[in-house]
Amino acid sequence: MRWLLLGLCVGLWLAGCASVPERFERHAEALGLESGWVPGSGFRLATFRNRASTSGGALHLYLDGDGSPWLTRTRVASDPTPRNALVLELLARDPVPALYLGRPCYHGEQAAPGCDPWLWTCGRYSESVIAAMATALDRLIAAESIERVTLIGYSGGGVIAWHLAQRVPQVERLVTVAANLDLQAWTRRHGYSPLRGSLDPAAGPPLRASVRQWHLVGRHDENVPAEVTEPLRQQLGPAFRRVSIDAGHADGWLERWPDLLNELD
Repeated sequence: MRWLLLGLCVGLWLAGCASVPERFERHAEALGLESGWVPGSGFRLATFRNRASTSGGALHLYLDGDGSPWLTRTRVASDPTPRNALVLELLARDPVPALYLGRPCYHGEQAAPGCDPWLWTCGRYSESVIAAMATALDRLIAAESIERVTLIGYSGGGVIAWHLAQRVPQVERLVTVAANLDLQAWTRRHGYSPLRGSLDPAAGPPLRASVRQWHLVGRHDENVPAEVTEPLRQQLGPAFRRVSIDAGHADGWLERWPDLLNELD
């Protein structure tokens, strides 16, 4: 009977025998990434890094999308960890020191003290989330004597990257990929409930002039098309450098990532 159950578990692995965080970590391990944790203002955040040394130099910090905050429009997910490992794949192709920083309550931490579904639904970009991630980044910078940080935020991770760029002085470059940087315009477009309690880049002050911005949008992205951020681009002018890529929201980026990194450098 044990062997029968084991066989069923292996056969149904993708259907739930391994949890989403376990599958995510296995994917990272298969890519040669090292996993870890870093504390951040009442939460612990998952990290995945490549093998390049960061001591005293520059770091590419990758920030993932919102994952799966909702199972349906009316049913909140019990675990918001991303099902799509695109950002891990992007990081694995980065030749410079690079690290993935997870969000509070993701990667198996949804039941940890202080966690609540609000933090991955309406409050997914709230002060609590941004402060925790800024604290974690500050600790990484101090521990590894990092001098320069490039933030790379995919989808909702681009929103968080924007806010981190405002708070962490070592950030010199901001790269967003398919990012919903105007929350009001994005939720209105899809008929979503307003993200009350979340910090909206489009409603706040611009980034300091020393942060170089590079915002990549997919020509075939129906989730965050270019028109969502067009008012913000017009408002900020040349500082908001936007580039259109032949990609969708999640597809097309992986193949182009090495060339885009070369262009960034």
